[in-house]
Amino acid sequence: MILTRNYKFRLYPNEVQEKKLQNNLAVCRWVYNKFVEHAKNGFVSRNDCNYYLTELKQAESWLYNYHSKMLQAVSTQIDGSQKAIMELSKKGHKTGQLRFCRYSDYRTFTYNQTGYKFEQCGKHRYLHLSKIGHIEIRLHREIPANSKIKQVIVTKSKSRKWFACITLDIQEPLIPKKIFCKCVGIDVGIKSFTYDSDDNHTPNPRNLQKMLKPLARIQRKVSRRKKGSNNRLKAILHMQRVHEKISNKRKDFQHKLSTQYARNNDVVFIERLEKTNMMKNHRLAQSIADASWGSFVQKLEYKCRMLVQVPARNTTIDCSRCGNTVPKSLAVRIHKCNKCGLTSDRDYNASINILQKGLKIFNHDKLPQELRKVTLVENPNGSMKQEEIIQFVG
Repeated sequence: MILTRNYKFRLYPNEVQEKKLQNNLAVCRWVYNKFVEHAKNGFVSRNDCNYYLTELKQAESWLYNYHSKMLQAVSTQIDGSQKAIMELSKKGHKTGQLRFCRYSDYRTFTYNQTGYKFEQCGKHRYLHLSKIGHIEIRLHREIPANSKIKQVIVTKSKSRKWFACITLDIQEPLIPKKIFCKCVGIDVGIKSFTYDSDDNHTPNPRNLQKMLKPLARIQRKVSRRKKGSNNRLKAILHMQRVHEKISNKRKDFQHKLSTQYARNNDVVFIERLEKTNMMKNHRLAQSIADASWGSFVQKLEYKCRMLVQVPARNTTIDCSRCGNTVPKSLAVRIHKCNKCGLTSDRDYNASINILQKGLKIFNHDKLPQELRKVTLVENPNGSMKQEEIIQFVG
């Protein structure tokens, strides 16, 4: 079985190499804008862009000084952008035409199939890129020996750091059928980032709110600087570094938490939230965006053995013991059922409901017969837990 994986490593180019990397970005952006201008009259396929690229090379001979596969990757990017616009328009979204890319917005170029090579000299390792040279790279983890490198994407962050994203095809043995023996339901929120059905809760780190004061301070500096001056560019760079620090803290927290759930559980149930609709609440929009639940679910999706998203409807107001509906506002943090007398944290009650909804999915008649039904037993506190979970027969 072949698996595709992406590894991201930091690059440390010298002054000459950094100028060459920046020049590659400028050339790719120039070709991109030429393709956008060429596509104004209608859809242009990838092959049409490559033919147009050949004409550009004949008219502009200096393009031969750059790696051909790198320039051809721009046509693939244009083709994907046009198809994405068509899909959005089919779904009823208002879309326009492709726009020209500004200097600061184009930050990646791709070496596909050829033009790259990894070399080692003593303790240092280098990534050789065609037309650029040997760039020092920090491999914080080893590339598998049984893997084949398909492409290298070089990226420049807003804080002027360079990264190489390497796409690998890894040959893995066939995964045998295994028994699923433990599952958990997770409710995500603002006060507690996660509250699971095992009565474990993780506080929300609130990375953005903790950095609002220094962020507001540097934003004031940017607004006071004269547009087009070097001092304004320095202030913008400082502001982008603050944003990058917030993003790195958020990613670090989510990676550690998602890895913990993936290692300790075989099946993870989580609610499917309509985040776009939730962001319309202007009082909570900033906190919802800071939590970044979608990014957390994405990390769980590729780390867990099985991730199931269940509908979020009524998971908070339904009683996990008797199913009675108990309406409550966001200010009410305790679930009190007036029918069966269950009293628990509202998020814990929601996580139990998510777990029960997820288990019902596997008891559905439309699922394959090799999935056994799940046996539920009652906890002493009145909630339900799983005694036996999905198991493959044979």
